[in-house]
Amino acid sequence: MTEAEQAPARPAARPLVIGATVVVVLLVGAVIGMFLTQRALNSSEPATPDAGSVEVGFAQDMSVHHLQAVTMANWARDHSTDPEIRQLAFDIQSTQLEQVGRMKGWLMLWNQPEQSPGAYMTWMTQPSGHDMAGMAMPSATSSDSPMPGMATNAELAKLRSLSGKDLDVYFLQLMLRHHQGGTAMAQYAHDHSSLGAVDALTQSILASQSAEMTLMKQMLAARGAQPL
Repeated sequence: MTEAEQAPARPAARPLVIGATVVVVLLVGAVIGMFLTQRALNSSEPATPDAGSVEVGFAQDMSVHHLQAVTMANWARDHSTDPEIRQLAFDIQSTQLEQVGRMKGWLMLWNQPEQSPGAYMTWMTQPSGHDMAGMAMPSATSSDSPMPGMATNAELAKLRSLSGKDLDVYFLQLMLRHHQGGTAMAQYAHDHSSLGAVDALTQSILASQSAEMTLMKQMLAARGAQPL
């Protein structure tokens, strides 16, 4: 077979490699999550939270929240020509996929569904009835943006329609707001869960996303733009 005849098969390699990488990252995260939860089962910690608990609600809702960030990061990584944007997008995608794997591992061991059958965010209500513990949230939620910081369908469509600097700026704006909503959720879970595995993951989320939010603000300023 000539070189010219072989050439058409090459473009298929990249999606296959990316797909395999996503599966590996999720599996690694799930194994870590299951290991930490199983270790807790062998200790004195209450390691099997019930449906509706902070732990289960956090794992279910934060997985959904994270997966939208992964979707946006994948788009920016594949369509931006700015090395800084592509590196940030890769970091967000790989970190949050691993964390989703952990949370899905917990839910599997807790015999809980991957997604809540009811409304989002119900686990962020104090026994006194005060939602969100008085925390400031980045934006109101709606049926099209069900959790704090999440992009609407219209915003995702706009992101996909842009290119060049406009794409880079809008990605940073959406992701910064997304992180703000995610860190508020993580802080609530950190403050109200008694499980070591949840404590460890929420600390990791708070640390990594705080650093990324600072970076994104700097990158927006360098591009003459402001947060949403």
